[in-house]
Amino acid sequence: MSNVLYHRLKFVAQILLPVVGTVYFTLDGISGLPAAEQVVGMIMAVDAGLGILLHIFTTRYPNSANGTVGGDIIVKELDDKKIFSLELNDDPELLETREEVTFRIKRSS
Repeated sequence: MSNVLYHRLKFVAQILLPVVGTVYFTLDGISGLPAAEQVVGMIMAVDAGLGILLHIFTTRYPNSANGTVGGDIIVKELDDKKIFSLELNDDPELLETREEVTFRIKRSS
């Protein structure tokens, strides 16, 4: 799944479907739209399913779902100090083309 598709589906799950369900339910109270409980129930069921799929995708593929993991910050603990080093996954010049980069922390003694 591409980042673009992921972010679009996330928008649908977090914003669009809840808004559509809320608007339909509200308009039912005002004008008596047909089968409001069934329609809103279906919308929320689809939204829950989409939310679960996005969650599974995010936990299995964190590098592609949440932007790019740029690499690791290695923390080495010596006697009286800590040394931090950066290991990048890509060419350092690619970092400036991104709006956001995540780094994992790895500790070693």
